[in-house]
Amino acid sequence: MSKHYQLIVIGAGAAGMMSAITASREGKSVLLLEKLSKIGAKLKATGGGRCNLTNTLSNEDFMQRFGRDGRFMSPALERLDHIALRVFFEGLGVESHAPDGYRVFPITHSSSTIIQAMSQEMLHLGISVLCSQRAESLLHEEGKVIGVKTKSDTFYADRVIIASGGMGYPVLGAEGDGYPMASAIGHKVTDLFPAMMPLKVKESWVAECRADTIAKVTMYVAMKKYKKLTATGDLIFTKNGIRGPVVLDFSREITPLLAKFDEVPVLANLTKGMNEEQIRRHFKQTLQENPHQTTLELVQTLLPLSVATALCLMAQAQTEQRWNKLDGEVRDALIRLLVWTPLTINGHDGFKMAMITRGGISLKEIDPYTMQSKKLKGLYFCGEVMNLDGPCGGYNLQWSFASGFLAGHLKTSH
Repeated sequence: MSKHYQLIVIGAGAAGMMSAITASREGKSVLLLEKLSKIGAKLKATGGGRCNLTNTLSNEDFMQRFGRDGRFMSPALERLDHIALRVFFEGLGVESHAPDGYRVFPITHSSSTIIQAMSQEMLHLGISVLCSQRAESLLHEEGKVIGVKTKSDTFYADRVIIASGGMGYPVLGAEGDGYPMASAIGHKVTDLFPAMMPLKVKESWVAECRADTIAKVTMYVAMKKYKKLTATGDLIFTKNGIRGPVVLDFSREITPLLAKFDEVPVLANLTKGMNEEQIRRHFKQTLQENPHQTTLELVQTLLPLSVATALCLMAQAQTEQRWNKLDGEVRDALIRLLVWTPLTINGHDGFKMAMITRGGISLKEIDPYTMQSKKLKGLYFCGEVMNLDGPCGGYNLQWSFASGFLAGHLKTSH
């Protein structure tokens, strides 16, 4: 006879562990099911293993960065905002800080610290943690959840939380297990796209520029209907494409477009936001101080040698020639390229390189005040399995913790 629990949580990531701890602290008997051989695999990899827990933005600004569905998070963030999250971890003996005043890390800058602290707390609370248990379907009768069937067993509970994550980082166990489970009981799952990942470009010159990181790059989609899609951050060129924080953020917008179009043209400002007028002025001042500079040396005052060379070639500007000796049209063309460098995004490596998933279980079918399903009583969702994703900088982890905290209270819907 299988033991009966008050709550089963599917998935031992950030959201799942938080919901299990919250429910257990309220006196519930909890079973946490994890399909991998150990807990927190994806959490261990976040922020390059440094674990960017959250950031210091106000709830209002935080929600805005998630786009039009951001307001869905309001009740969860009211219960557990970035300040409350830091207090929660402090209670587990984990100090955190924001070295740049914005991104919050454990002071160890190690995700292992977070996993260890949560693991200790689960042990202390007597939560049953079963690893290597892949949940396959929900058991329900008369419109109410009654348990979970795994590959090898059946477990019964009054309530179930699906915290199984998305499809990003499949090597760390993310295979979207929660989507078919939710679909089977009538939940709508939106189209799923890989997000927060490097992108491939058509242009071959980027391969020559691999050594350099370009700071504060702004990019936007050069398509009439999508011009509002934009991102800013550091850019790194790769053998066949682009990566870096700006690309991780931008890829959330680009991968759905690549599903519609073979290529997505973008424009990148590589000169820290300078416009044509500012560049002309900068060149004039530089030449007043050193009139003997070549065109390449002049462009190098704004960009690393590799990138400066590539843009000169593109504008057909002779690198060894003096700026004033260049044809007027060539100078204009080069300045235009310095303001907006065109790139053509034409691919990506799919979910295997994606940190998160864009898309998921439709928010319309989840009560934001409780995280309970509107389709099946006693079923809750939290974390990345839902159709909500944010940019880099602690957004997705804060949302996982906050939604897990709210779901773990097991309140019934409004």
